[in-house]
Amino acid sequence: MNRNVLVCGGAGYIGSHLCEWLAAEDIGVVVFDNLDGGMAAQARWGTLVTGDLRDPRALEALFAAHRFDAVMQLAGRIVVSESVRDPAGYHEHNVVGTRNLLRAGAAHGAPPVVFSSSAAVYGDPQYTPIDEAHPCVPVNPYGATKMIAERMLADFEVAHGMRSVSLRYFNAAGASASGLIGESHRPETHLIPNVLRAARDGRPVDVFGDDYPTPDGTCVRDFIHVADLCRAHLASLAYLWDGGATIALNLGTGHGHSVKEVVATAERICGRPIERRACPRRAGDPPVLVASAAKAQEVLGWRATESDLPAIIDSAWAWAQRGE
Repeated sequence: MNRNVLVCGGAGYIGSHLCEWLAAEDIGVVVFDNLDGGMAAQARWGTLVTGDLRDPRALEALFAAHRFDAVMQLAGRIVVSESVRDPAGYHEHNVVGTRNLLRAGAAHGAPPVVFSSSAAVYGDPQYTPIDEAHPCVPVNPYGATKMIAERMLADFEVAHGMRSVSLRYFNAAGASASGLIGESHRPETHLIPNVLRAARDGRPVDVFGDDYPTPDGTCVRDFIHVADLCRAHLASLAYLWDGGATIALNLGTGHGHSVKEVVATAERICGRPIERRACPRRAGDPPVLVASAAKAQEVLGWRATESDLPAIIDSAWAWAQRGE
């Protein structure tokens, strides 16, 4: 019997790539998305159901109409600065929405859950690379909502046997090798697509802070190709379908790249200079965020294999040139 997976947020950046991978594995896909941040054109695989996690009646109808062997929760708001301005909105979307989803799932067989979490749960790093033993002290509402959702997942396993894997992404980037989908947020706040749009459109890219205690003064981040993220989600499904217990895992490469390094790599790949515009530091940006993903390799047999920085930027540049 074919397995079916519910992908909440499947019309978004990572969710749409994940649906492409699930379909390639002959896994049935139902996308549930309110199309606030996602786009219907990105939901190319499976059945799109338009709805909002904040609506319990819509979720009840969804679970009544479909049998799900697993749930992937990628829906929610993701912009740190916006979360500081609108904490109530972030708790409503990321916490209340996830609670409604889990409640509906628990009432319909308690399928296992793969949850899109974030390195933001850690807050300011006390050491790097960051492993899962690092204290979780989020410094913004976005990170706090992810941490609360992780705790809810642990509670639902105890109460309902609803097991889960929380995947703590570091910096997702890149685009599908198919060329059909890529990264496109509204507004776009992520570094690599903004650098590439600057290259494409002949305008400067903002560099937020050049006086950090790093080798070149700019922030250092652990960039992971969206294809590696998708492979981790599929490995998490296999782990849960094999009876695995609730766990949280980092997804990263263990290697960091600075903002200036990203821009210089993009210049080589694009074959054109990219003007930098110096801007003040953004509140809450730590100097270095680099993952230890040893636990994901131990538990899932997974490691990042496609996350070489030039390969990430090359795939993203192919998408950026389409003008999406």
